[in-house]
Amino acid sequence: MTKQISLFIFCLFSASVLFSQMAMPVKEISITGKVVDANSNQPLEYATIVLKNTDTQKISGGITDMEGKFDIKTPTGNYEISVEFISFNSKKYPKQNITSDLDLGTIKLSEDSKSLDEVVIIAEKTTVDIRLDKKVFNIGKDLSIRGGNASDVLGNVPSVQVDVEGAVSLRGNENVTILIDGRPSALVGMNGAEALRQIPAEAIEKIEVITSPSARYDAEGTAGILNIILRKNKLTGFNGSLQLDLGEPARVGTAFNANWRTKKWNLFTNTGFRYNETPGNAFSDSDYLSPSAQNAKVVEQRNFDRLGRSIFTSFGAEYYLTENSSIIGNIVFSKGNDDDVNSNTIQRFNAQGDINEATFRTEGEGEDEQRVQYTLDYVNNFNDSGKKLSINLQYSTEEEDKLNNITEIDTQANLLNDLELVLEDQNENSGLLQIDYVHPVGEDIQFEAGYRGNYRDIFNSFYLAERQDFPNGDLIPDDGLNNSFNYEEFVNAAYFQYGQKFNNISLLAGLRYEYTNIEIVQQTSTTNDERSYGNLFPTINLGYELEGGDSFTLGYNRRIRRPRGRSLNPFPSRSSESNIYSGNVNLNPVITDAIDLGYLKRWDKLTLSTSIYYNVSNDNWENIQEDTGEITDNGDPITRRFPVNLSTQERYGFEFTLNYRPFKIWNINSDFNLYNVKTDGDYLNPTTNVSQNFDFENTAFFIRLNQKITLPSKIDLQVNSNYRGPNKNAQTESQGVFSMNLAASKDIFKEKASISVNFSDVFNSRISKRTTNLPGFLDQYSEFQWREPQFTVSLVYRFNQKKKVNRENREENGGVEDFEG
Repeated sequence: MTKQISLFIFCLFSASVLFSQMAMPVKEISITGKVVDANSNQPLEYATIVLKNTDTQKISGGITDMEGKFDIKTPTGNYEISVEFISFNSKKYPKQNITSDLDLGTIKLSEDSKSLDEVVIIAEKTTVDIRLDKKVFNIGKDLSIRGGNASDVLGNVPSVQVDVEGAVSLRGNENVTILIDGRPSALVGMNGAEALRQIPAEAIEKIEVITSPSARYDAEGTAGILNIILRKNKLTGFNGSLQLDLGEPARVGTAFNANWRTKKWNLFTNTGFRYNETPGNAFSDSDYLSPSAQNAKVVEQRNFDRLGRSIFTSFGAEYYLTENSSIIGNIVFSKGNDDDVNSNTIQRFNAQGDINEATFRTEGEGEDEQRVQYTLDYVNNFNDSGKKLSINLQYSTEEEDKLNNITEIDTQANLLNDLELVLEDQNENSGLLQIDYVHPVGEDIQFEAGYRGNYRDIFNSFYLAERQDFPNGDLIPDDGLNNSFNYEEFVNAAYFQYGQKFNNISLLAGLRYEYTNIEIVQQTSTTNDERSYGNLFPTINLGYELEGGDSFTLGYNRRIRRPRGRSLNPFPSRSSESNIYSGNVNLNPVITDAIDLGYLKRWDKLTLSTSIYYNVSNDNWENIQEDTGEITDNGDPITRRFPVNLSTQERYGFEFTLNYRPFKIWNINSDFNLYNVKTDGDYLNPTTNVSQNFDFENTAFFIRLNQKITLPSKIDLQVNSNYRGPNKNAQTESQGVFSMNLAASKDIFKEKASISVNFSDVFNSRISKRTTNLPGFLDQYSEFQWREPQFTVSLVYRFNQKKKVNRENREENGGVEDFEG
């Protein structure tokens, strides 16, 4: 493996040397500066600097970073320079002969009051900005996610995959931390997959993909970090958009995004309502291999009829205390109510193939959930040099209540043979204090330090009552399963990092220390467990720019995966009558060391970003599935799953993302990820004294191809294709999954509005298919489809928004890469 990585690094550097030799040696100079709002002195992120070479007529340039700064490398020559930002007057510099580095200083742009009445489109294109420690995907006019949610948005981001059950993975690794506005949030919640479906796509401004996090970020998440930034428009005056969605299966949704800004105030809101019917299905065929098995084969066909209603609103205000400082208050509220009816047709056969029993099991599930988050942020940009202090306070609550009524009928005898009541309550309260201070020294050196205190209190209770005597017996509580569980966690963290630029080399190195206190209380069994531990997390990120704008990045970081909640609760809970899950109170955190090497190359019509990466984790968790030796009332063997610190895991891979525009009307985006996972570990069953080997090695891949074509009459057509290759671990093999979405859009009412249609999962192929083998006990084939194909129509009306001028040539040659979805 080391030889493979060394060979690939050598190939990358050889290719860069070849590219350099193909061009004539040209002296490069740097054009630098900072762009701010003339009214508030706030930095303008993503302002565009356009360089026009008057000799060759070639257009190039770049964009500003989050501090409003830019640093553009370009050959010497005669240039006209323009600095531009949406809804602001441009700043133009006349033709000049530039033969050495040029510092334009602080550039103040004023808002364009003459175009306030124009009703046009903002952020037509989804773009990617590549930085030293992250990639930023700005969500623009992506047709395929209109009327969707945060899961749909993440499913279109390169390096990210969302499986059919809603689990999010980064480069094939599901241990990814999801932040909201740079912080842990109740909006992600205890059930990340379900919580993400409550956040409407229209509320999201951009996604940051951080595969080599610096010391500034939480060390949680061995795969990296996905940071969801919610919209907080800052355009002067009152402006926004209203969206209506209709779909089949039944879907109704609205979204209202608006802001109102004056000299001292900026008020903003994102509010949406959703009504969704989401049918799904599942199938399993289980062969029990024990000679004494009462049911040698069990076949199940499940149908999920889900009905969900939710409201999401984010509203806040920013007050500009001075030209350089402001305070922001924000409240986010999300409430959902689900009424689901899940049915399961079950057939049980003996070893001769004769039917033992046929039943029809119905589960009526009602779920209420509510999330509230309060944030208060203070930001002070002391001066134009980048000196900055940020103080963030956050408090959030989350409540989830589930009520399940379960009945099972023997369809051969037409008798009720099972009646159950299940109650589940989950509550989480969390608080956060974060302080960050940035102190530049000159133009090329920057120090940064900060503190974060994060507190979480999670309560979970499980209650099951079942009728024992038929037909009229009482519901009897199951004392073997019922329990209440409380988990408290307090993490104190401090970090320091140092950044410097040496000509074409950029360095960002840091050290983070996190001290964790945990207390676990099982109220039913009156046990109390406490533990604490501290860890150091070093990080380093290097960048090297070649002539012509090509660049290499190299990053190293150490990450942690902490066990929480359900993973630690040793009291068993049931996902079905024959499947029991229990946590492990002795589960230890997983520490991962990661290395990432990236390369970026731009041509006139093609941009290519590649990277290779290597991760190694010790004390990795494995979910053990084993036979308990018990059977249900129907004669089905009962299996138990639980996690243990079992193995050492190595993961290495290669990925690339490309953007190609062969013609002005056709844009192609693709990303490909190939990775290998190797695990070493053995588990000894303390009851049977039988050892099971968990060693395995698996090579997997996924590929995404998105295309956008502009048809006659200015109709935009978008085709998104996604294939996740076969995968396996020590006990389960998964088949490949292919899916395709189609979408089209057209502006109407003189570009004041747009109408779009979206057809998701065109071929009804987004189905997970798996085979599980437990030697001597179980062979199982299963299928699962969380959501069946859906058709949606969306109408968006915009008011008082300014149009982004079409600069196709600049975008192809400048510092940003188009990414339509």
